[in-house]
Amino acid sequence: MPVPTLRRLLAPQRSPGSNRKLGRILAFVAGAINAGGFLAVHRYTSHMTGIVSAIADDLVLGQMALALGGAASVGAFVAGAATTAGFVHWARRRQMHSEYALSLLLEAVLLLVFGLLGAHLAWRADLIVPATVLLLCFVMGLQNALITKISRAEIRTTHMTGILTDLGIELGRLFYWNRDPRANAQYVVRANRDRLRLHAQVLGCFLSGGIVGAAAFKSFGFVAAVPLAVLLAALAVVPVLDDVRRMLAR
Repeated sequence: MPVPTLRRLLAPQRSPGSNRKLGRILAFVAGAINAGGFLAVHRYTSHMTGIVSAIADDLVLGQMALALGGAASVGAFVAGAATTAGFVHWARRRQMHSEYALSLLLEAVLLLVFGLLGAHLAWRADLIVPATVLLLCFVMGLQNALITKISRAEIRTTHMTGILTDLGIELGRLFYWNRDPRANAQYVVRANRDRLRLHAQVLGCFLSGGIVGAAAFKSFGFVAAVPLAVLLAALAVVPVLDDVRRMLAR
């Protein structure tokens, strides 16, 4: 992408077009991490609803170790979201260009760590697998909080429950039969086609990312995380360099 486009994607001054373009990219990345990560460590790391439900089941069945593992995963996801909030407010107070880029840069670094952990998975799986699960949960929380803050909760990228719910609502409106088109405007049901298109695109990007991620992890193993890390770093580097140049110019 051209530098001006990269700068606009993560600029503090947001536009709907930039939000949606970034949302589609991050949905692809999230799908790849979630599906590829499952092949690597046999856990979905963005599905907090399922993890919390599993904690309840494990507590009832007396599987305390599994329950504690699930609680640690939830804690890692929350910690990732809290980290993004801290980065955003810290940078915003200093009027930095990298207000949103810092979280993506950290995500890129952690994905590289994920690849390095995978290189040792074969001989210390008892330690590496739990650490990798926590790392991926942290990354998912980091990313989901970022796009939530950027889009003011309009877009989610790491899980599709909300997206599918909103998609269903808009489809219900789209196919609703307004029997009397002359009725009072407040009773006429109309779909928001723009939102419908956005949710369908995000869903498609998440699915395509999952397919690509699963295929890449199946073929190449943990090294498949490297291109994702490079992509995120490329998105984040321009605003970060803008801030570095501003600091050096003082």
